[in-house]
This record gives sequence, C-alpha cells and structure tokens, in this order.
Amino acid sequence: MIDKNTLGIQYMQQGKYEEAAKLFNEMITENPNDPIAYINFGNLLAAVGEPERALAFFNKALEIDDSLATAYYGAGSTYYNKDNFIEAKDMFEKALKHGLAEGDCYFMLAMSLSQLGQEKLALPYFQRAVELNEWDADAQFQYGLCLAMLEMVDEAIPHFEKTIEINGEHSDAYYNLGVAYAFKDDPASSLQMFNKALEIQPDHFLAANGKKNVEQIFRKH
Repeated sequence: MIDKNTLGIQYMQQGKYEEAAKLFNEMITENPNDPIAYINFGNLLAAVGEPERALAFFNKALEIDDSLATAYYGAGSTYYNKDNFIEAKDMFEKALKHGLAEGDCYFMLAMSLSQLGQEKLALPYFQRAVELNEWDADAQFQYGLCLAMLEMVDEAIPHFEKTIEINGEHSDAYYNLGVAYAFKDDPASSLQMFNKALEIQPDHFLAANGKKNVEQIFRKH
C-alpha cells in the first residue's frame, strides 16, 4: 500500500494541492513529531504562494530535527522567491553542510550570492552545479553570465554555447554570445548572434541595441 507521504507528494506534483494538504495534515495529526510532514506541508504552501506560512512549517521541522537538509533547502527557496537573498544564502549553505550535495542546491546558493553581487564567491558553486548536472540549461547560462561579469569572457563562451545546445531557443544565451564576440572584436560573429536572439525573441531590447551598435561599426569601415 502506498503511504500518505508518497501519495501527498504525487498529488502535489499533479497540482492537486487540496488533496495533498489533507494528507500532510493527517500525517501531522497522527505523528506531530514527524518533521517530514512539516517539510512537505511547507513545500506545498510555498507552491501555492503562502511563503510566510511555508517558513513556519520549515522552522517547525527544524525545531524537531535541525539536521534536515531538505528543510533548509525549502526555506532557502522560499526566502529566495521573497528576494531575501541573505537569508536564502544562509539556508542553502546549511543545506549543503547537512549533506544536500545536489546540483540544485549548489545552483541556488550560487544564485543567491550572485543576487548579492558576490560573483567571485558564486563562481565555484556554479561550477559545481554544472559538473553535477551538465544538461541544466539554467545552470550553464548563469555560470556563463557569472564568468562574463568577472570579465572571463573566453571561459564564458563555451557555457553560453552549451546553453544553446541544450535549448536552441535561449535568446539570452545568443544575446550574451553577441556581447562576448563584440568584446573580442569579432563584430561579424557578434551581429550573427544578436540577429539569432532577435529571430527567437523579436522584442529583445538589448539584442536590438547590440545589433544597432555593431551595424554602426560596419558602417564606419
């Protein structure tokens, strides 16, 4: 027989939030010292846009067992979505410390540091995220972006290219490749990338601006 926890998670994945809430609530009533039910309820509340209540459930789980990496991760994601990046960073660090060595956790810690303007600190976490999940387009793209912001343009290019290999419709990856080629004094490649970005997303303001600037270079020659 399938247990309530597994069934509740299945309901959540199917978007049947009321059914999931009922099961998690029953689990808490039957066993108020089971932290897993609180974590699941927290994830559910975060998913339906109730961050404050979600955090209360994650905190309750951590009161019962402060070594639960998934509770720290859930709280970190909730803080991140509230644009509270300092708290988010602390929670993702704790999740890692307590053994959640997964690509998503490294990625979210890197994103939190990046949002705080700490690209240098974010870099090794982005690197680890792409090592653990090479086919994660977001991780590849953000790692490339982080490298580019640190003016490591040559290192950034392969990650933008990898992003496009994973997702051929990633207009921002094409745009950033355009910027990178412009930086490397290769206006022809730059123009090609800006055009590709605009083909995918005609209202890509930055790509349109980049294209205009590169075209001016060609006019001068």
